[in-house]
Formats: sequence, structure tokens, C-alpha cells
Amino acid sequence: MNILRVFVAMLACTIVGATFVSAEAAPRAGQLMVVQAVPGLSVEVILDGRTVRQEAATAAVLGPFEVSPGSHVVRFADASGKVTMTSRVQVRPGASSDVVLHRPAAVGGDPVVHVYKTPGAPIGAGKARVLVAHTATVAPADVRVDGQTVFTNIANGEFATAEVPAGTHEVAMFPTGETTNPILGPLEFSLAPRTVTRVYAVGNPSSDSMELITSSKKLSSDGTVAPKRVDTGSAGLAGAPGATRSAPTGTSWAELLLGLRKYTAVGG
Repeated sequence: MNILRVFVAMLACTIVGATFVSAEAAPRAGQLMVVQAVPGLSVEVILDGRTVRQEAATAAVLGPFEVSPGSHVVRFADASGKVTMTSRVQVRPGASSDVVLHRPAAVGGDPVVHVYKTPGAPIGAGKARVLVAHTATVAPADVRVDGQTVFTNIANGEFATAEVPAGTHEVAMFPTGETTNPILGPLEFSLAPRTVTRVYAVGNPSSDSMELITSSKKLSSDGTVAPKRVDTGSAGLAGAPGATRSAPTGTSWAELLLGLRKYTAVGG
């Protein structure tokens, strides 16, 4: 009887241990967002063979869709059959990516697909992270935030990231090297603390179709303290041109624009 009890106990421990290891080893799901950034077009969006939106109009943001780590296929098709794009996306455990359908820089060019990985690292209190991507039908451009150029010479398909104080900011896009006659903006929008906001500039200035598509996601804290003051200047990122808001004097933008980086996105 004692031998039987010992055997049963050992078997139970083995089963529990195997279950624990199996649960612990299960990979975290990833996320995909799909952005339809082609002006004047409506497309069917198909993820891994399943239609997730029959008619995605311009500026549609779909998802997030939870997917297993590994390779996934996103397909776009319009009713006429003239636009058919397929993109294969690699998803890492716990990571998030945006799959963006947009026009190239060349006027009249066929739509293209780029994949932008969400910069989801923890962030300090009172800060927000932005990813600005050039997905419009224009030449390389500079992006000004609150009147200061922070991203330069971004070409179609490229993107840049930065960390800024949370709050309302003003953003405008200009032809590279210029500071007057913006292609887009100035526009105002608010950035909530401990979030990452992806901003996609889309459209064509010659047809007056320029706009911003945005999507935000919460981030965890990295334990650092919030910035207490910001240089005096205009605030915003979408809204009426020339709208300004004063901020207290103090820490410079050079100290607050943290981790400024420029990248080339992954093509679909």
C-alpha cells in the first residue's frame, strides 16, 4: 500500500510539473494593426486567409489582432482587382507591428506595404513616445515639433522615433531644408503620458489630401521621474494653423527629445 501511495504521489508531481513547464514555455502572443493609408481607395483586408474587413476605407485602423509568434500573411485587394498586395510579417512574442498600405513618393505609383514595429519599451513618467512615418506622396521631408525641426530628410517609407513630454504638441511637415509653406499642418494633438503614438502622414499635397492617421498604445513605466518644466513655446500636433500654448520655462528640448532615431521600415 505504501509503495502504491508513493507511486501515485510521484506520478501526480510529474504531471503537475509537466503542466507547469508547458504553461511557462507557451510563447506570448504578438499583435498586428493594419492601416489603410491610400487616399480614395477601399480595400478588403485578409489576415492569414480570413477577411477582417470587407471594405477598409482611407484612414481605417484595424486591430489589434492577437496572433501567434512567427510568420503571418496580410493581403489587400480592391473590388476592381487592380490593387492586390500581399505582405508577409514576422511577429515576435509580445511585440506589436503596424502593417501600412500607402502610396509611394511617385505620383501615380502603385500602392506599397511597409511594416512598422511599435517601439514598446518602458518609458518614464510624464513622457510619451512618438513614431512618425512618411507614407505620403511627397519627396523627403522634415518634421517640426513645437516649431523645432526634430526629424530631417525622411523619405517615403522611412520613420523616426523620439520621446517628448506628455501633453499637447504642434507638428508640421515641410520639404527638406525649408521652414515655411508646410506640406502638412501645423496640426495639434495630445500625447498621453506613458503611451506610444504612431503617426502616419498620408496623401498628396497637390490634391489637398494630406492628413495624419494616428494610433496609440499604453506603455509600462521604466521608473524614472517626470520632467517638471519645459521650454516656453507653442504646443500642439493637429488643429488650426498658428494655434499656440505657452509652457513654463525650464528644461531644454535638447534634454527632453530623448533617443531621437531615424529608420527605414521593412517592406512588405
